[in-house]
Amino acid sequence: MSGPLHGLRVIDLSSVVVGPVCTGVLAEQGAQVIKVEGPQGDLLRALGGAGRSKGMSGKFLNFNRGRYSLCLDLKKDSARATLLRLIQSADIVVTNMRPDAQQRLGIDAESLCADAPRLIHCSIVGFGSGGPYEGRPAYDTVIQGSSGMAGCFEASTGEPRFIPMVIADHMAGLIAAQMIGFALYRRERTGKGEAIEVPMFENMAAFVLQEHLGAMTFDPPLGKPGDARILSPDSRPIPTADGYICVSANTDAQAHGFFDAIGRSELKSDPRFATLSARVAHTADYFALRMSSLKHKPTAQWLQIFDAHDVPAMPYNTIESLLTDPHVQTVGLVSREAHPTEGETFAIRSPNHLSGGMAPLGRPASRLGEDGVSVLQDFGFAEDEIEALRADGALLTPT
Repeated sequence: MSGPLHGLRVIDLSSVVVGPVCTGVLAEQGAQVIKVEGPQGDLLRALGGAGRSKGMSGKFLNFNRGRYSLCLDLKKDSARATLLRLIQSADIVVTNMRPDAQQRLGIDAESLCADAPRLIHCSIVGFGSGGPYEGRPAYDTVIQGSSGMAGCFEASTGEPRFIPMVIADHMAGLIAAQMIGFALYRRERTGKGEAIEVPMFENMAAFVLQEHLGAMTFDPPLGKPGDARILSPDSRPIPTADGYICVSANTDAQAHGFFDAIGRSELKSDPRFATLSARVAHTADYFALRMSSLKHKPTAQWLQIFDAHDVPAMPYNTIESLLTDPHVQTVGLVSREAHPTEGETFAIRSPNHLSGGMAPLGRPASRLGEDGVSVLQDFGFAEDEIEALRADGALLTPT
């Protein structure tokens, strides 16, 4: 079954995580995504743990399935001409190159859209245009620190830290895919393409402020910023007799159910905990109580007890145990797959569903330049043109 974007062509000029997250969504929905890489390949090919062969790290396999790899040396005039010819036949271009690099290569929105009015050009940047940070290089940790995300940890624990995931890249990539969807809808109505800018800094700063501006939303401020519940150092998995458990008891019914479950029913009338507003005002006491109340029984027993009292609770997973989680296994989120060159691997499908159908899991990630010849043939290049590009060193294919 084909996905809703079947028939659309995407030229993917992105690398590492933020761009591949975006183009991965487009590939999952059925678009033909051509990943254009330079001779050194995407940096992610060498990051995130060793693979079985050079340039095929586990992280690269997970972030780049469903795409066709075309390796062009854009220092060559013939390679740049080839890329521009591909773009003329494409629907969407996605890049996370810095704006000045796009301009040097002639792949910025202004240059491309003038000759291709239906083209949707999506540029994922560190910092939005028009501000003093425009054009600065940006990686996930740079964004986490500058956007206030690491500052949330300082407000919680007294020490700034990064979330141990490239979460800013993930979020900006998903937002970019969303913006492309909006642009496609407008193109259906108007026939015109779109230039999209997705700045990582502004998006993550907006998330932090939406979550924690709180009482400073008002002018003059009604209090200090920050959601005390989320910033509590005790807002974390709760220790049990044999591990940890994840519990959330926010409403009055849930909190009262929690008190009944731990055998402290009298706390339902405690003025500190009886109502939601009281618990918010006494967040430190409430969370400390939760952290100290579950150590005398194992996780499995607590899960049964909380279920009986209608208190939201789930087992705590490590990275390793997540693979064997019964829900993950039952819904088929992760499956075993024989990669054509890398052997047995785990493949992660899209978690989401459309009633009208989704594209299949998609082809495994390709070796650098593996699909170059077939891609150019598909875009109408003649055999002699392809051989000329090879001879010039503009097109590189695996040996």
